[in-house]
Amino acid sequence: MVDSPPPGKAYRSADITVYFDASRCRHFAECVRGLPGVFDTAARPWIQPDNAATDEVAEVVRRCPTGALHYQLADAPGEQGDPVTVITALPGGPLLLRGNLSIVTQPGEAGLAETRMAACSCGRTANQPFCDGACHPAD
Repeated sequence: MVDSPPPGKAYRSADITVYFDASRCRHFAECVRGLPGVFDTAARPWIQPDNAATDEVAEVVRRCPTGALHYQLADAPGEQGDPVTVITALPGGPLLLRGNLSIVTQPGEAGLAETRMAACSCGRTANQPFCDGACHPAD
């Protein structure tokens, strides 16, 4: 469970705020394919949560495999992780994690609460532990 606002830029409507953390985006494009009227890379701002029903926006945000997108409903607690943690290894790519994650980046530090992430599997990322595409610079 995410207790504080997620990192990234906030895009607000009356009922939902969508957060985008560009440093975590690996361009899977689940958002653009899911709701092109809300997530339009040619528009400014590129995220317009008023352009669809709140539940549709939340559902598409939850499809983001990297955690670059998160949401906060105006009248509900923060986004909840899946009850069972699932790890998917992409050939030659990151490890995709979903669940109620606690990410510890320094020994003895409190874990960062997270619902989804793309973890670096090559060790070359400058954004540890998140994948930044360093092993695929043409991405």
